[in-house]
Amino acid sequence: MISKNRIKYIHSLEQKKHRRNEGVFVAEGPKLVAELLAVLDCVYVACVESWHSALSADLPETCACDIVTEDELVKVSFLETPQQVLAVFRQPEYYVPMSVSASERLCLALDDVQNPGNLGTIVRLADWFGIEDIYCSLGCADIYNPKTVQATMGAVARVRVHYVDLVEQLRELDETVNVYGTFLDGENVYDKTLEDRGVIIMGNEGRGVSDAVASYVNERLRIPNYPEGRKTSESLNVAIATAVICAEFRRKR
Repeated sequence: MISKNRIKYIHSLEQKKHRRNEGVFVAEGPKLVAELLAVLDCVYVACVESWHSALSADLPETCACDIVTEDELVKVSFLETPQQVLAVFRQPEYYVPMSVSASERLCLALDDVQNPGNLGTIVRLADWFGIEDIYCSLGCADIYNPKTVQATMGAVARVRVHYVDLVEQLRELDETVNVYGTFLDGENVYDKTLEDRGVIIMGNEGRGVSDAVASYVNERLRIPNYPEGRKTSESLNVAIATAVICAEFRRKR
């Protein structure tokens, strides 16, 4: 059974300020929780008996645990249909400067990507394509928003997401580092020679890459529609565009 205070506490973690103050976040569902348990510190679990019987050995000794019914899980879950387990994890601490990451390998930079689902999907894509660091502007959605965490499908355990002043980070890059950006007037990505290091910048869902960030781009890319010149949608969803761009970078290597 979950106490009223525990329910109130978990509900408070839907808000960014409380997640930041507590240094924790919520994850739900057997697959996601199992992936995070392998790498992150779990401080609390609410789960049904069947989940607890199968996986309680994976919980740290210091982790508080409530065994609940499906109806009780509904009271704390952020999902429309709760999935056996809800867990609270400590937010990991890490920092790799963009100047270090981009000089050695590919990294992503997100300029005010504000939809939690888009951000979570991009983290999942980065994980798939072997990109270890994502640099988010301060206007991006919060990686620890419950919707974002669910959309990562566990990739949040393997991809480092940094919140930074993008302009400041870009300013500190060595001039030999390629900074790629996606623009409607860029060069056809399928015709470009693409390097296996540098920064790929993806812009805001509505306005794209901001002028301040765009001033540091030295390789402007475009995903052409097919056939070119045909009247079509104005642009691609930012997560879909990220998938196309990352796939092309990896294909050419």
